[in-house]
Amino acid sequence: MTEPVASASPDQPGSSAAQAQQTLSLATLGPKHAADTGPYHIPEGDFAEVARSLSQQFATSAAARDLAGGTPLAERQALRQSGLLALSIPQQYGGLGANWVQTLDVVRQIATADSSLAHVFGFQHLHLATVQLFGSPAQWQPWLEKTARHRWFWGNTLNPLDKRTLATQHDGYWEFSGKKSFTSGALDSHMLVASAIDANSGQLLIGVVPTERSGIRLLHDWNNMGQRQTDSGSALFERVRVELGELLLNPGPLSTPRSTLRPLLAQLIFVHVFLGVAQGAFEQAKAYTVQEAKPWFKSDAEVASKDVHVLAMFGEFWSALEATRLLSLQAAERFEAAWQLGDAVTPAQRGEVAVAVFAAKVAASRSGLDLTSRLFEATGARATHAALRFDRFWRNLRTQTLHDPLHYKLQELGDWALNGDFPQPSFYS
Repeated sequence: MTEPVASASPDQPGSSAAQAQQTLSLATLGPKHAADTGPYHIPEGDFAEVARSLSQQFATSAAARDLAGGTPLAERQALRQSGLLALSIPQQYGGLGANWVQTLDVVRQIATADSSLAHVFGFQHLHLATVQLFGSPAQWQPWLEKTARHRWFWGNTLNPLDKRTLATQHDGYWEFSGKKSFTSGALDSHMLVASAIDANSGQLLIGVVPTERSGIRLLHDWNNMGQRQTDSGSALFERVRVELGELLLNPGPLSTPRSTLRPLLAQLIFVHVFLGVAQGAFEQAKAYTVQEAKPWFKSDAEVASKDVHVLAMFGEFWSALEATRLLSLQAAERFEAAWQLGDAVTPAQRGEVAVAVFAAKVAASRSGLDLTSRLFEATGARATHAALRFDRFWRNLRTQTLHDPLHYKLQELGDWALNGDFPQPSFYS
Protein backbone atom coordinates (compact mmCIF):
# COMPACT_ATOMS: atom_id res chain seq x y z
CA MET A 1 0.00 0.00 0.00
CA THR A 2 1.47 3.33 -1.06
CA GLU A 3 0.31 6.86 -1.56
CA PRO A 4 0.34 8.39 -5.04
CA VAL A 5 3.75 9.91 -5.64
CA ALA A 6 2.56 12.59 -8.04
CA SER A 7 1.35 15.84 -6.51
CA ALA A 8 -1.95 17.46 -7.53
CA SER A 9 -2.71 21.13 -7.90
CA PRO A 10 -4.04 22.70 -4.68
CA ASP A 11 -7.15 23.74 -6.63
CA GLN A 12 -8.06 20.22 -7.73
CA PRO A 13 -10.81 18.46 -5.72
CA GLY A 14 -8.59 15.44 -5.13
CA SER A 15 -5.53 17.41 -4.06
CA SER A 16 -3.92 17.17 -0.65
CA ALA A 17 -4.96 20.72 0.16
CA ALA A 18 -8.58 19.97 -0.69
CA GLN A 19 -8.50 16.82 1.44
CA ALA A 20 -7.07 18.75 4.36
CA GLN A 21 -9.81 21.35 4.04
CA GLN A 22 -12.43 18.60 3.95
CA THR A 23 -11.01 17.12 7.14
CA LEU A 24 -10.99 20.49 8.89
CA SER A 25 -14.53 21.26 7.78
CA LEU A 26 -15.78 18.37 9.93
CA ALA A 27 -14.99 20.29 13.10
CA THR A 28 -18.62 20.17 14.17
CA LEU A 29 -18.31 16.44 14.72
CA GLY A 30 -17.45 15.26 18.20
CA PRO A 31 -18.10 12.51 20.72
CA LYS A 32 -21.69 13.56 21.33
CA HIS A 33 -22.43 13.15 17.60
CA ALA A 34 -21.02 9.64 17.22
CA ALA A 35 -23.54 7.08 15.98
CA ASP A 36 -24.85 4.80 18.71
CA THR A 37 -25.81 1.70 16.77
CA GLY A 38 -23.87 -0.92 18.66
CA PRO A 39 -20.63 -2.73 17.80
CA TYR A 40 -19.72 -4.30 14.52
CA HIS A 41 -19.06 -8.03 14.41
CA ILE A 42 -16.03 -8.48 12.20
CA PRO A 43 -15.02 -12.11 11.52
CA GLU A 44 -11.63 -12.87 13.06
CA GLY A 45 -9.88 -13.29 9.73
CA ASP A 46 -11.10 -9.90 8.56
CA PHE A 47 -9.43 -7.74 11.24
CA ALA A 48 -6.39 -7.24 9.05
CA GLU A 49 -8.47 -6.55 5.96
CA VAL A 50 -10.45 -3.83 7.73
CA ALA A 51 -7.16 -2.30 8.92
CA ARG A 52 -5.73 -2.38 5.38
CA SER A 53 -8.83 -0.68 4.01
CA LEU A 54 -8.62 2.05 6.63
CA SER A 55 -4.90 2.49 5.97
CA GLN A 56 -5.52 3.02 2.28
CA GLN A 57 -8.16 5.60 3.14
CA PHE A 58 -5.90 7.40 5.64
CA ALA A 59 -2.93 7.41 3.25
CA THR A 60 -4.72 9.58 0.70
CA SER A 61 -4.70 12.57 3.05
CA ALA A 62 -1.80 11.77 5.41
CA ALA A 63 0.67 14.25 3.91
CA ALA A 64 -1.85 17.11 3.87
CA ARG A 65 -3.02 16.38 7.40
CA ASP A 66 0.58 16.29 8.60
CA LEU A 67 0.90 19.84 7.32
CA ALA A 68 -2.42 20.95 8.79
CA GLY A 69 -1.99 19.40 12.26
CA GLY A 70 -5.01 19.52 14.55
CA THR A 71 -7.57 16.81 15.20
CA PRO A 72 -8.27 14.27 12.40
CA LEU A 73 -12.00 14.17 13.06
CA ALA A 74 -13.03 12.43 9.84
CA GLU A 75 -10.43 9.71 10.32
CA ARG A 76 -11.35 9.20 13.98
CA GLN A 77 -14.95 8.88 12.91
CA ALA A 78 -13.90 6.24 10.36
CA LEU A 79 -12.23 4.30 13.18
CA ARG A 80 -15.45 4.50 15.19
CA GLN A 81 -17.52 3.26 12.29
CA SER A 82 -15.10 0.42 11.54
CA GLY A 83 -15.78 -1.29 14.86
CA LEU A 84 -12.05 -1.53 15.62
CA LEU A 85 -12.32 0.57 18.79
CA ALA A 86 -13.69 -2.62 20.36
CA LEU A 87 -11.00 -4.83 18.81
CA SER A 88 -9.37 -5.99 22.06
CA ILE A 89 -12.58 -6.11 24.11
CA PRO A 90 -13.63 -9.71 24.83
CA GLN A 91 -16.69 -10.93 22.97
CA GLN A 92 -18.69 -11.47 26.17
CA TYR A 93 -18.60 -7.69 26.67
CA GLY A 94 -19.63 -6.91 23.10
CA GLY A 95 -16.15 -6.58 21.61
CA LEU A 96 -14.38 -8.32 18.76
CA GLY A 97 -12.25 -10.52 21.01
CA ALA A 98 -8.94 -10.07 19.22
CA ASN A 99 -5.82 -11.20 21.05
CA TRP A 100 -2.87 -8.88 21.56
CA VAL A 101 -0.91 -10.20 18.58
CA GLN A 102 -3.84 -9.33 16.32
CA THR A 103 -4.51 -5.98 18.00
CA LEU A 104 -0.90 -4.86 17.78
CA ASP A 105 -0.72 -5.90 14.15
CA VAL A 106 -3.66 -3.59 13.40
CA VAL A 107 -1.75 -0.78 15.15
CA ARG A 108 1.23 -1.53 12.89
CA GLN A 109 -0.93 -1.60 9.76
CA ILE A 110 -2.47 1.79 10.51
CA ALA A 111 1.01 3.21 11.25
CA THR A 112 2.17 2.36 7.73
CA ALA A 113 -0.18 5.13 6.57
CA ASP A 114 -0.50 7.45 9.55
CA SER A 115 1.46 7.11 12.77
CA SER A 116 -0.62 9.73 14.59
CA LEU A 117 -3.79 7.71 14.13
CA ALA A 118 -1.92 4.52 15.01
CA HIS A 119 -0.72 6.16 18.23
CA VAL A 120 -4.19 7.18 19.46
CA PHE A 121 -5.68 3.89 18.27
CA GLY A 122 -3.02 1.94 20.13
CA PHE A 123 -3.64 4.04 23.25
CA GLN A 124 -7.35 3.25 22.96
CA HIS A 125 -6.50 -0.38 23.68
CA LEU A 126 -3.82 0.52 26.22
CA HIS A 127 -6.46 2.37 28.25
CA LEU A 128 -8.89 -0.53 27.98
CA ALA A 129 -6.12 -2.80 29.25
CA THR A 130 -5.23 -0.33 32.01
CA VAL A 131 -8.67 -0.46 33.61
CA GLN A 132 -8.57 -4.27 33.50
CA LEU A 133 -5.09 -4.44 35.05
CA PHE A 134 -5.52 -1.72 37.70
CA GLY A 135 -9.26 -1.88 38.48
CA SER A 136 -11.86 -4.34 39.63
CA PRO A 137 -14.24 -6.27 37.33
CA ALA A 138 -17.17 -4.31 38.78
CA GLN A 139 -15.54 -1.19 37.35
CA TRP A 140 -14.13 -2.28 34.02
CA GLN A 141 -16.82 -4.64 32.79
CA PRO A 142 -19.44 -1.85 32.38
CA TRP A 143 -16.81 0.43 30.79
CA LEU A 144 -15.89 -2.24 28.24
CA GLU A 145 -19.52 -2.99 27.45
CA LYS A 146 -20.37 0.69 26.95
CA THR A 147 -17.26 1.25 24.85
CA ALA A 148 -18.29 -1.54 22.49
CA ARG A 149 -21.94 -0.47 22.39
CA HIS A 150 -21.42 3.28 22.03
CA ARG A 151 -18.05 3.16 20.20
CA TRP A 152 -16.33 5.30 22.79
CA PHE A 153 -12.88 6.72 22.12
CA TRP A 154 -10.62 6.81 25.21
CA GLY A 155 -8.07 9.61 25.68
CA ASN A 156 -5.00 10.03 27.82
CA THR A 157 -4.46 12.37 30.76
CA LEU A 158 -2.18 9.93 32.62
CA ASN A 159 1.39 11.11 32.95
CA PRO A 160 3.23 9.68 35.99
CA LEU A 161 6.21 12.01 35.53
CA ASP A 162 4.07 15.17 35.50
CA LYS A 163 3.26 15.82 39.16
CA ARG A 164 1.49 19.18 38.73
CA THR A 165 -2.01 17.73 39.20
CA LEU A 166 -2.91 17.19 42.87
CA ALA A 167 -5.73 15.14 44.36
CA THR A 168 -7.55 16.27 47.48
CA GLN A 169 -9.95 14.03 49.38
CA HIS A 170 -13.45 15.09 50.35
CA ASP A 171 -16.36 13.28 51.96
CA GLY A 172 -17.07 10.44 49.51
CA TYR A 173 -15.09 11.76 46.52
CA TRP A 174 -11.81 13.30 45.35
CA GLU A 175 -10.94 16.44 43.40
CA PHE A 176 -8.15 16.60 40.79
CA SER A 177 -6.66 20.05 40.08
CA GLY A 178 -3.64 21.03 38.00
CA LYS A 179 -2.09 21.08 34.56
CA LYS A 180 -1.30 18.02 32.50
CA SER A 181 0.98 17.40 29.54
CA PHE A 182 1.03 14.87 26.68
CA THR A 183 -2.72 14.24 26.64
CA SER A 184 -2.68 12.12 23.48
CA GLY A 185 -6.09 11.48 21.96
CA ALA A 186 -7.99 13.41 24.65
CA LEU A 187 -9.67 15.74 22.18
CA ASP A 188 -12.70 14.10 20.53
CA SER A 189 -12.79 11.38 23.19
CA HIS A 190 -15.54 10.10 25.47
CA MET A 191 -13.50 8.87 28.44
CA LEU A 192 -10.20 9.85 30.01
CA VAL A 193 -7.72 7.90 32.09
CA ALA A 194 -6.43 10.57 34.49
CA SER A 195 -3.71 10.70 37.12
CA ALA A 196 -3.02 12.94 40.09
CA ILE A 197 -0.77 12.97 43.15
CA ASP A 198 -2.42 12.65 46.55
CA ALA A 199 -1.66 16.02 48.16
CA ASN A 200 -1.22 14.37 51.58
CA SER A 201 0.54 11.06 50.92
CA GLY A 202 2.26 11.71 47.59
CA GLN A 203 0.71 8.51 46.21
CA LEU A 204 -0.14 8.29 42.50
CA LEU A 205 -3.89 7.98 41.95
CA ILE A 206 -5.41 6.94 38.64
CA GLY A 207 -9.06 7.38 37.79
CA VAL A 208 -11.47 7.18 34.85
CA VAL A 209 -13.71 10.15 34.10
CA PRO A 210 -15.93 11.31 31.22
CA THR A 211 -14.12 13.81 28.99
CA GLU A 212 -17.00 16.29 29.23
CA ARG A 213 -16.97 16.38 33.05
CA SER A 214 -17.09 19.85 34.56
CA GLY A 215 -13.67 21.35 35.23
CA ILE A 216 -11.76 19.65 32.38
CA ARG A 217 -10.29 21.97 29.75
CA LEU A 218 -8.43 20.39 26.85
CA LEU A 219 -6.06 22.90 25.28
CA HIS A 220 -5.34 22.97 21.55
CA ASP A 221 -1.62 23.59 22.01
CA TRP A 222 0.07 20.59 20.37
CA ASN A 223 2.37 21.89 17.61
CA ASN A 224 5.34 19.55 17.44
CA MET A 225 7.46 18.64 14.45
CA GLY A 226 6.04 15.10 14.40
CA GLN A 227 2.99 13.10 15.45
CA ARG A 228 1.12 16.27 14.62
CA GLN A 229 -2.38 14.80 14.81
CA THR A 230 -2.16 13.00 18.14
CA ASP A 231 -3.44 16.05 20.06
CA SER A 232 -0.73 15.41 22.64
CA GLY A 233 -0.97 18.89 24.10
CA SER A 234 -1.96 19.94 27.59
CA ALA A 235 -5.07 20.03 29.74
CA LEU A 236 -6.27 21.85 32.81
CA PHE A 237 -8.12 20.09 35.61
CA GLU A 238 -9.95 22.60 37.81
CA ARG A 239 -11.57 20.91 40.82
CA VAL A 240 -12.61 17.91 38.73
CA ARG A 241 -14.76 15.60 40.82
CA VAL A 242 -13.64 11.96 40.79
CA GLU A 243 -15.94 9.49 42.49
CA LEU A 244 -14.53 6.73 44.67
CA GLY A 245 -15.81 4.16 42.20
CA GLU A 246 -13.86 5.86 39.41
CA LEU A 247 -10.46 5.39 41.08
CA LEU A 248 -8.47 2.31 40.07
CA LEU A 249 -7.48 1.02 43.50
CA ASN A 250 -8.01 -2.74 43.31
CA PRO A 251 -5.38 -3.97 42.69
CA GLY A 252 -4.08 -0.50 41.76
CA PRO A 253 -1.17 0.70 39.58
CA LEU A 254 1.83 -1.64 39.31
CA SER A 255 0.82 -3.45 42.49
CA THR A 256 1.00 -7.07 41.23
CA PRO A 257 3.05 -8.92 38.60
CA ARG A 258 -0.01 -8.92 36.32
CA SER A 259 -0.62 -5.19 36.73
CA THR A 260 3.00 -4.50 35.74
CA LEU A 261 2.19 -5.81 32.27
CA ARG A 262 0.65 -2.40 31.54
CA PRO A 263 3.93 -0.54 30.80
CA LEU A 264 5.06 -3.45 28.62
CA LEU A 265 1.93 -3.09 26.53
CA ALA A 266 2.63 0.63 26.17
CA GLN A 267 6.13 -0.17 24.95
CA LEU A 268 4.79 -2.80 22.56
CA ILE A 269 2.42 -0.26 21.05
CA PHE A 270 5.38 2.01 20.39
CA VAL A 271 7.29 -0.90 18.85
CA HIS A 272 4.48 -1.58 16.39
CA VAL A 273 4.02 2.11 15.59
CA PHE A 274 7.76 2.37 14.87
CA LEU A 275 7.74 -0.74 12.71
CA GLY A 276 4.68 0.47 10.81
CA VAL A 277 6.24 3.87 10.15
CA ALA A 278 9.39 2.24 8.80
CA GLN A 279 7.40 -0.15 6.60
CA GLY A 280 5.32 2.73 5.27
CA ALA A 281 8.46 4.72 4.49
CA PHE A 282 9.97 1.69 2.76
CA GLU A 283 6.92 1.30 0.52
CA GLN A 284 6.91 5.01 -0.34
CA ALA A 285 10.61 4.95 -1.16
CA LYS A 286 10.17 1.79 -3.20
CA ALA A 287 7.31 3.24 -5.27
CA TYR A 288 9.17 6.49 -5.86
CA THR A 289 12.39 4.74 -6.83
CA VAL A 290 10.63 2.50 -9.35
CA GLN A 291 8.34 5.16 -10.80
CA GLU A 292 10.14 8.49 -10.48
CA ALA A 293 13.82 8.28 -9.53
CA LYS A 294 16.56 8.66 -12.12
CA PRO A 295 19.94 6.91 -12.06
CA TRP A 296 22.99 9.03 -11.36
CA PHE A 297 24.84 9.99 -14.53
CA LYS A 298 27.83 7.82 -13.59
CA SER A 299 25.69 4.76 -13.02
CA ASP A 300 25.76 1.85 -15.46
CA ALA A 301 22.09 1.16 -14.79
CA GLU A 302 19.38 2.31 -17.18
CA VAL A 303 16.90 2.78 -14.33
CA ALA A 304 17.42 3.76 -10.71
CA SER A 305 15.88 0.53 -9.45
CA LYS A 306 18.79 -1.42 -10.99
CA ASP A 307 21.60 0.76 -9.68
CA VAL A 308 23.91 -1.39 -7.54
CA HIS A 309 24.15 1.17 -4.74
CA VAL A 310 20.38 1.63 -4.61
CA LEU A 311 19.91 -2.13 -4.55
CA ALA A 312 22.36 -2.44 -1.66
CA MET A 313 20.50 0.20 0.35
CA PHE A 314 17.15 -1.47 -0.20
CA GLY A 315 18.74 -4.76 0.80
CA GLU A 316 19.86 -3.19 4.07
CA PHE A 317 16.44 -1.66 4.64
CA TRP A 318 14.60 -4.89 4.03
CA SER A 319 16.92 -6.96 6.22
CA ALA A 320 16.53 -4.56 9.14
CA LEU A 321 12.76 -4.47 8.71
CA GLU A 322 12.51 -8.24 8.64
CA ALA A 323 14.63 -8.60 11.78
CA THR A 324 12.50 -6.01 13.55
CA ARG A 325 9.29 -7.68 12.41
CA LEU A 326 10.37 -11.02 13.85
CA LEU A 327 11.47 -9.49 17.16
CA SER A 328 8.18 -7.58 17.37
CA LEU A 329 6.16 -10.71 16.71
CA GLN A 330 8.09 -12.65 19.35
CA ALA A 331 7.50 -9.89 21.91
CA ALA A 332 3.78 -9.69 21.11
CA GLU A 333 3.39 -13.47 21.41
CA ARG A 334 5.15 -13.50 24.79
CA PHE A 335 2.97 -10.66 26.01
CA GLU A 336 -0.19 -12.47 24.89
CA ALA A 337 0.93 -15.63 26.72
CA ALA A 338 1.53 -13.64 29.92
CA TRP A 339 -1.84 -11.89 29.57
CA GLN A 340 -3.59 -15.24 29.30
CA LEU A 341 -2.00 -16.36 32.57
CA GLY A 342 -3.96 -13.68 34.43
CA ASP A 343 -3.10 -13.38 38.12
CA ALA A 344 -0.89 -16.47 37.86
CA VAL A 345 1.84 -14.62 35.96
CA THR A 346 5.09 -14.59 37.94
CA PRO A 347 7.74 -11.85 38.21
CA ALA A 348 10.13 -14.04 36.19
CA GLN A 349 7.58 -14.54 33.41
CA ARG A 350 6.93 -10.83 33.39
CA GLY A 351 10.68 -10.25 33.19
CA GLU A 352 11.00 -12.49 30.13
CA VAL A 353 8.32 -10.45 28.39
CA ALA A 354 10.14 -7.23 29.29
CA VAL A 355 13.40 -8.46 27.76
CA ALA A 356 11.63 -9.41 24.52
CA VAL A 357 9.80 -6.08 24.36
CA PHE A 358 12.92 -4.01 25.02
CA ALA A 359 14.93 -5.89 22.39
CA ALA A 360 12.17 -5.24 19.86
CA LYS A 361 12.01 -1.56 20.81
CA VAL A 362 15.75 -1.08 20.36
CA ALA A 363 15.59 -2.72 16.93
CA ALA A 364 12.49 -0.81 15.86
CA SER A 365 13.90 2.54 16.98
CA ARG A 366 17.31 2.17 15.42
CA SER A 367 16.31 0.52 12.16
CA GLY A 368 13.37 2.89 11.71
CA LEU A 369 15.39 6.05 12.27
CA ASP A 370 18.09 4.78 9.91
CA LEU A 371 15.63 3.91 7.15
CA THR A 372 13.53 7.08 7.38
CA SER A 373 16.67 9.22 7.22
CA ARG A 374 18.61 7.32 4.54
CA LEU A 375 15.68 6.70 2.19
CA PHE A 376 16.59 10.01 0.50
CA GLU A 377 19.97 8.57 -0.46
CA ALA A 378 18.08 5.97 -2.47
CA THR A 379 15.33 8.18 -3.89
CA GLY A 380 17.46 11.20 -4.75
CA ALA A 381 17.15 14.97 -4.50
CA ARG A 382 13.74 15.23 -6.17
CA ALA A 383 12.22 13.17 -3.36
CA THR A 384 12.76 16.10 -0.99
CA HIS A 385 9.97 18.02 -2.75
CA ALA A 386 7.80 19.53 0.00
CA ALA A 387 4.54 18.24 -1.50
CA LEU A 388 5.65 14.63 -0.98
CA ARG A 389 6.47 15.22 2.68
CA PHE A 390 8.55 12.07 2.86
CA ASP A 391 10.32 13.74 5.78
CA ARG A 392 7.22 13.14 7.93
CA PHE A 393 8.24 9.52 8.45
CA TRP A 394 11.48 10.57 10.14
CA ARG A 395 9.82 13.46 12.03
CA ASN A 396 7.08 11.20 13.37
CA LEU A 397 9.50 8.48 14.36
CA ARG A 398 12.04 10.86 15.88
CA THR A 399 9.31 12.51 17.96
CA GLN A 400 7.84 9.27 19.27
CA THR A 401 11.15 7.50 19.93
CA LEU A 402 11.99 10.26 22.41
CA HIS A 403 9.05 9.22 24.61
CA ASP A 404 11.52 7.56 26.96
CA PRO A 405 15.31 7.39 26.46
CA LEU A 406 16.48 4.34 24.55
CA HIS A 407 19.79 4.17 26.39
CA TYR A 408 17.95 3.25 29.59
CA LYS A 409 16.37 0.32 27.76
CA LEU A 410 19.85 -0.72 26.68
CA GLN A 411 21.11 -0.39 30.24
CA GLU A 412 18.36 -2.70 31.49
CA LEU A 413 19.00 -5.18 28.68
CA GLY A 414 22.71 -5.10 29.53
CA ASP A 415 21.98 -5.81 33.18
CA TRP A 416 19.94 -8.84 32.13
CA ALA A 417 22.53 -10.04 29.59
CA LEU A 418 25.46 -9.68 31.98
CA ASN A 419 23.93 -10.32 35.38
CA GLY A 420 20.65 -12.11 34.71
CA ASP A 421 18.66 -9.32 36.36
CA PHE A 422 15.29 -8.60 34.76
CA PRO A 423 14.14 -5.00 34.21
CA GLN A 424 12.43 -3.60 37.29
CA PRO A 425 8.81 -2.58 36.71
CA SER A 426 8.01 1.11 36.39
CA PHE A 427 5.61 3.05 34.20
CA TYR A 428 8.32 3.05 31.50
CA SER A 429 9.80 -0.41 31.89
